[in-house]
Amino acid sequence: MKFTLEKKDAKSKARAGTIITDHGVIKTPIFMPVGTAGTVKGVHQHELEEDIKAQIILGNTYHLYLRPKLDVLQEVGGLHKFISWDKPILTDSGGYQVYSLSDRRKIKEEGATFSSHIDGSKHLFSPEGVMDIQRIIGADIIMAFDECTPYPCEYKYAKNSMHMTHRWLKRCCERFDTTESLYGYSQTLFPIVQGSTFKDLRVQSAEKIASFNREGNAIGGLSVGEPDDEMYEMCDIVTNILPEDKPRYLMGVGTPINILENIALGIDMFDCVMPTRNARNGMLFTSQGMINIKNKKWENDFSPIDANGTSYVDRLYSKAYLRHLIISKEILGAQIATIHNLAFYLWLVNEAREQILADNFTTWKTKMVKQLSQRL
Repeated sequence: MKFTLEKKDAKSKARAGTIITDHGVIKTPIFMPVGTAGTVKGVHQHELEEDIKAQIILGNTYHLYLRPKLDVLQEVGGLHKFISWDKPILTDSGGYQVYSLSDRRKIKEEGATFSSHIDGSKHLFSPEGVMDIQRIIGADIIMAFDECTPYPCEYKYAKNSMHMTHRWLKRCCERFDTTESLYGYSQTLFPIVQGSTFKDLRVQSAEKIASFNREGNAIGGLSVGEPDDEMYEMCDIVTNILPEDKPRYLMGVGTPINILENIALGIDMFDCVMPTRNARNGMLFTSQGMINIKNKKWENDFSPIDANGTSYVDRLYSKAYLRHLIISKEILGAQIATIHNLAFYLWLVNEAREQILADNFTTWKTKMVKQLSQRL
């Protein structure tokens, strides 16, 4: 993988860059639709590429390991072939899913033991094992195995967890560096900064992660319930330490406003289930603000979903029609809303990139944050 930093904003830490992988080019800042189990829910792969303009999508190690299982993925030649997606893929290591299984997992130095949410079977995720699993899945960018701390979190727990994440990272790197890709293209390992919302721990972790000198770096353990201001403060601290010549990935974030504010803090890559999950519940993100399409006020509104026209569904379908579909629980309603939200997110990060390149990012961001905060 190769990253080129193309332009830095004069009034913030926002940057525009290019990531080159064996499966294609990624223009940053970028949002990555979440395809947890090998599918972005309700969206065809050709829609992801042609209509939503996705440049990279996510898969999840935990879910893919349990179903369809590794033997299926290895036999077909990896996740790209299994899902018919020729562009880049990033896989989360499963650390967050293990964290979310608080009632059915145990974390120790060896790794994390957990019970499957599908059938209750027992499994162990170790740093070495997670590297092997992600080799079989075959994503272009894979994540180190870490522990995601909850919020709020006691300082002692956050500190011990951070140091264990660092020890796990050493084991991940050793396994990754002594194994090969299985499918004839290169893979890249990103370490993850932890430390909860404690400034000194975030500094320590960012310095430690940077010292491993991998091709990219991630920031984890945020967007888990902390106030936005604390998230921004932690990101500001970390991006002051992580090297400028490597991409920075903020995991699991977030709202359109969160994304713009974190772009201003020097983040390059984002993912979140919010645009897809909210879409299925009738919550739309638009260039003018948020819409709850279930509200009766849209019943006779035949105007486009978003006048800005960030995707083809905005031009084809009205608010009234989409409301009818969602209220009627028609599958097409969830599909249209999902395509709209994802296309809007991709439009937003692409527009941010254009504004950075045009030396107008900060002025544009201020205007957009005000618009996006409105509930229509």
